[in-house]
Amino acid sequence: MTKTMLLLCLLACACGGRYEGIPVKYHALLDDALARAGANRGELEGALAGATGAEKEGVAFLVSYMPTRDLASTRGADLLLNTRLAYAARERHAWAGSVPDSIFLNDVLPYAILNETRENWREDFNRRFTPLVAGCTTLEEAIRAVNKHVRDELKVDYNTRRRKPDQSPSESIEQGMASCSGLSILLTDAFRSIGIPSRVAGVANWHDDRGNHTWCEVWLDGKWYFTEYYPEELDRAWFLADAGRAIPGNRDYAVWASSFKPTGNSFPLVWDRSIEYVPAVDVSRHYIDVYQSVSSRQEADGNHVRLRVRAFAAGSRLPEDRLKVNVDVFRGTEQVGGGSTAGPTRDVNEVLSFLVEKNREYTLKYWLPDGTGKEVTVAVKDSPVEVTLD
Repeated sequence: MTKTMLLLCLLACACGGRYEGIPVKYHALLDDALARAGANRGELEGALAGATGAEKEGVAFLVSYMPTRDLASTRGADLLLNTRLAYAARERHAWAGSVPDSIFLNDVLPYAILNETRENWREDFNRRFTPLVAGCTTLEEAIRAVNKHVRDELKVDYNTRRRKPDQSPSESIEQGMASCSGLSILLTDAFRSIGIPSRVAGVANWHDDRGNHTWCEVWLDGKWYFTEYYPEELDRAWFLADAGRAIPGNRDYAVWASSFKPTGNSFPLVWDRSIEYVPAVDVSRHYIDVYQSVSSRQEADGNHVRLRVRAFAAGSRLPEDRLKVNVDVFRGTEQVGGGSTAGPTRDVNEVLSFLVEKNREYTLKYWLPDGTGKEVTVAVKDSPVEVTLD
């Protein structure tokens, strides 16, 4: 054996010993991550050394792909506890054990989702939500059980008075309030705590510049479905018509889903656009396809009609006096749609339109340019309805 070959063998053995039990695909990634960890390197090496069995790949995955801010501050004991609890939940529930490794690693195992404060939420959430899925035999049953009870268990509601939009679970629970992003973090962590793959999805801005929104996705039978903290059926939500008008590839108008593993894109965090360490996948096409499918069915079922909405300055119906106002549509307490009316610079034929069920009563809540909030109730019968707001 030549000296060069001997040296290479020795190096390979040394590397294998240092990362014993960890798949070789992580070795170079770990070398880079540990170098970037600086003074915190020992904590991460301790977690790698302390992991056993399948946990070794889990810790290696997290260290390999965690953002630099976490490499420099994560305690080894916290990382190891998070990993052990995630694998324990996977072993406890048969439906969780059926999740592919790649999905488990990226969408169950991670200790954080966006840029929220890092904390040990998994043990508390595991204790809270395991009893709720005790009788579940399928992943879908478990998803519905968590979705149904998450609000009553955590006692957190949407409120604009929350301290910040990107709250961690404990911050939201302590206040009893959260933004849509905070609620999505709560629900995603609840799902993950018992082995259900979940991620946060959202838009930085709707197609009509009406604002941003964040929600959850869950993995089931090889597909991702959307849901919210205040649940409906999977792949059914008030925002579908808006998400269905997303613009793929556009950072502001696309729908993005969070990832732990780098993707080449980052999740647009509207509260701090400078943050680019949260990986994301452009999932706009999925929402466009779902919306088109749902719309086609509703158009053809004979049970839906169009509710068209315009807004004008008081006393006028002139095109130049059209107002752009944000409109939310409710059926009882359930929001079923939202959008913006066309302002004076838009095409005169553009009308805000909703496809709604026949023989129902709807409440339109809207806000005039001066901030005044108003609402009007509309009875929809068998024919299309046109409403003018002022």
